[in-house]
Amino acid sequence: MEAPPVTMMPVTGGTINMMEYLLQGSILDQSLESLLHRLRGLCDNIEPETFLDHEMVFLLKGQQASPFVLRIRRSMDKPGTPLHLRYLGQPEMGDKNRHALVRNCVDIATSENLTDFLVEMGFRMDHEFVAKGHVFRKGIMKIVVYKVYRILMPGNTDNIEPLSLSYLVELSIVAPAGQDMVSDDMRSFAEQLKPLVHLEKIDPKRLV
Repeated sequence: MEAPPVTMMPVTGGTINMMEYLLQGSILDQSLESLLHRLRGLCDNIEPETFLDHEMVFLLKGQQASPFVLRIRRSMDKPGTPLHLRYLGQPEMGDKNRHALVRNCVDIATSENLTDFLVEMGFRMDHEFVAKGHVFRKGIMKIVVYKVYRILMPGNTDNIEPLSLSYLVELSIVAPAGQDMVSDDMRSFAEQLKPLVHLEKIDPKRLV
């Protein structure tokens, strides 16, 4: 999957704290084509991207209660593209006036030896999966529709099976901290996708 666009802004005395604003939902397989048709009509007039990615989740366990988590994603259908290292902070549900989940987000392109580098630092791979789907854009919003596949033999991305009979749908914006007004635009866009899919601010703690 392509990395979110990086917002270039003048910085004095530090770096920009980038946040990801996120709404999530799911649809059954039989509703996929209807949703893709709706998104083609609502999103920017460019051909949506497709992707086939392999994602590995690495943990570093230390003194803290929760392990430090990093994600590596590599493209399986676009040879030669950089690996992407992603850090996602603890989700902030925020107050009820904020319509999207918010979390810190760092996404950087890296060289091919990233996996070896993390292992040398003490990280261990926790799990891996394959994601296949479509990417649409509406201004600074990114809409991703994808299916998750289980890898049946560790490291063998040719031997996979669907994890479920549904597709995940994610609507996101990456913006500097404090730009909570973007969640209003996300809510307005999400309303236009009903009743095909209901995108919500999902609290990950409810899924544990």
